[in-house]
Amino acid sequence: MKKKIIISTGVVLMLAMVALIGGGMYLLNYALTPLHRTQDEALERLYPDNAYLRPWVDSLKAAGAMHDTVVTIGGTRLNATYVAARQPSRRVAMLIHGYKDCNTMMMHVGYIYYHLGYNLFLPDLYAHGKSEGSHIRMGWLDRLDVMQWMRIANEKFRADSVSTQMVVHGISMGAATTMCVAGEKQPPYVKCYVADCGYTSVRDEFSRQLKDQFGLPSFPLLDIASAMCQWKYGWNFEEASPLEQVKKATLPILVIHGDSDDFVPTSMAQPIYDAIPTAKRLYIAKGSAHARSLSDHRTEYTQIVTDFTSKYIH
Repeated sequence: MKKKIIISTGVVLMLAMVALIGGGMYLLNYALTPLHRTQDEALERLYPDNAYLRPWVDSLKAAGAMHDTVVTIGGTRLNATYVAARQPSRRVAMLIHGYKDCNTMMMHVGYIYYHLGYNLFLPDLYAHGKSEGSHIRMGWLDRLDVMQWMRIANEKFRADSVSTQMVVHGISMGAATTMCVAGEKQPPYVKCYVADCGYTSVRDEFSRQLKDQFGLPSFPLLDIASAMCQWKYGWNFEEASPLEQVKKATLPILVIHGDSDDFVPTSMAQPIYDAIPTAKRLYIAKGSAHARSLSDHRTEYTQIVTDFTSKYIH
């Protein structure tokens, strides 16, 4: 009898372990499997709430002003789209899109900067849009690619000047990427950052989604998925922390968040803002859900971004 109990207990534990590993793998695949949205699909998502964009984008396309460029980083072909300013300019806006989106989902932000005389540079992050890649990297390893794109954009648009003057502006996962970049050693041409509705860490965000979508606690599934991510992709959910990165920031950061955001909770904005050791500003958009602050408050958003960036870019 005792032997049967031991065997039965062992079988139950083994089945539980298999179930947990299977659950961790499912969670990893669910969260990090790419969705390559096309530029046209992205624009059709933007147009209903930003009708002013269509004639502008159509005019850019008609003039042949939207150009793609490709670079190979670590053996992976990555794509970006760029638009030159109407008049020669050393100003550059590096615009970073969100989770399972592509670069043209940032064209409503691009509209702001273009009409302020900026050149636009819009990367497709790894495994997004036209860029190759095996999995979504949630902004963490993406920070290294964006820094390469920053260098490329600087070379492209500096003309006869020593360097450009650049702002990096991201939304959602793009904001997380932006904050991760801000914590690295800064090149002299980058002047400030704008982070719109970014999360404190990948673990915090996945923990929230695990609870909201599946009604499950973070332990132990999230820990197993994180370990699998480390084993399979070389990074884990704990290290991927925009909050920790902004603690090392040396350049000004504008933090934006909607006060009705329940996807990346509004409560994440304050600790991010508090952690920034340099010049900063916090804008909480009234009534806005996730990534909706610009569409809901176009005039106010535009003015705040203009006022902030004009302090550091001339």
